[in-house]
Amino acid sequence: MPRSTSSSSSKGGPVTLAMVARRAGVSPQTVSNALNSPDLLRPETLERVRHAIDVMGYRPSRAAQTLRTRSSKLIGYGVQPTPAGLATPVMDRFLHALSQAADEAGYRILLFACPPGGPTLDGYEELLGQHEVDGFVLSGTARQDPRQAWLAQRGVPFVGFGRMWSGRQIGDWVDVDGASGTDAAVEHLVALGHRRIAFLGWPRGSGVGDDRAEGWQRAMRRHGLPTRGRRAQSVDDIDSARSAIKPMLDAGVTAVVAASDMLALGCYHALRERESAPGRDVSVIGFDDSPTAAILSPTLSTIAQPMEAVGRECVRLLLARMADASAPPERVLLEPFLVVRDSTPAVHPGPSGPTTSTADR
Repeated sequence: MPRSTSSSSSKGGPVTLAMVARRAGVSPQTVSNALNSPDLLRPETLERVRHAIDVMGYRPSRAAQTLRTRSSKLIGYGVQPTPAGLATPVMDRFLHALSQAADEAGYRILLFACPPGGPTLDGYEELLGQHEVDGFVLSGTARQDPRQAWLAQRGVPFVGFGRMWSGRQIGDWVDVDGASGTDAAVEHLVALGHRRIAFLGWPRGSGVGDDRAEGWQRAMRRHGLPTRGRRAQSVDDIDSARSAIKPMLDAGVTAVVAASDMLALGCYHALRERESAPGRDVSVIGFDDSPTAAILSPTLSTIAQPMEAVGRECVRLLLARMADASAPPERVLLEPFLVVRDSTPAVHPGPSGPTTSTADR
């Protein structure tokens, strides 16, 4: 019979399933059914057993459960290395949300290190060879990512946080609609009176970055605003972003939509070098709603990702895939939302409204 790994009897030893059965006045098999197949019991019996479990603090042994169900109740998640000096608050929030959602479903997240240089199969083969996980959550999905096809060919359940960014979609995924976020950012700026709006993004070829750039471009075109010459590119680094946005500022843009809060911070630095003020002279909107955004001066308007919902949906889709491997793939695209702060004040119009030129119309 499975024994407790964390609870103790009044005599100091572990609380066993048999002890719970005696307390509830039922057989050990009835206690097992209450834990694993509660629908087999009458409501009054189930309530009596659950009361005994709660009073005695009984916790089933994970090892015993694994032997019985052939399920480890573990979900594998490969942790990508973070470049020196680069914070990843969004992924930290995702991992917390994922762990909480898994815990509520009776699972635990098993972390393992992934090598630098992009997604590989290292770690995944080893864990599967040891039969230590029931499925995987993938992040950092990218073009030419080998993991999805490899896992699918072996019938291993998985869900991706992020799209495949290639023509062939494999498996279930949950993602945040970055294009919708930057579209909303442009809408907000246009409503404030801005017409010369630049985009500061990552180099082309990044699925996430291109998606966010597409939202900016889509909204600009919808309002008949020019985009040529108003897209700057930078790696996710403050100094690089500062250099990349300078030509846009020289050209007289009045607002900048950035693909990340890190890039927006580079824009802040570039403005201060010009003795200009973010918000007062040029409006700035970031993306990710990192902790830094709320403590900058001025505080940074930004697009927030619903990470708690992402974590819940990843666990839901993975458990559904474990239950039915033949079900059609499910893809969930979640809406981000704009957090308005001091970096996007209303534009003060002149006698004829916000300043524009013929080229800006």
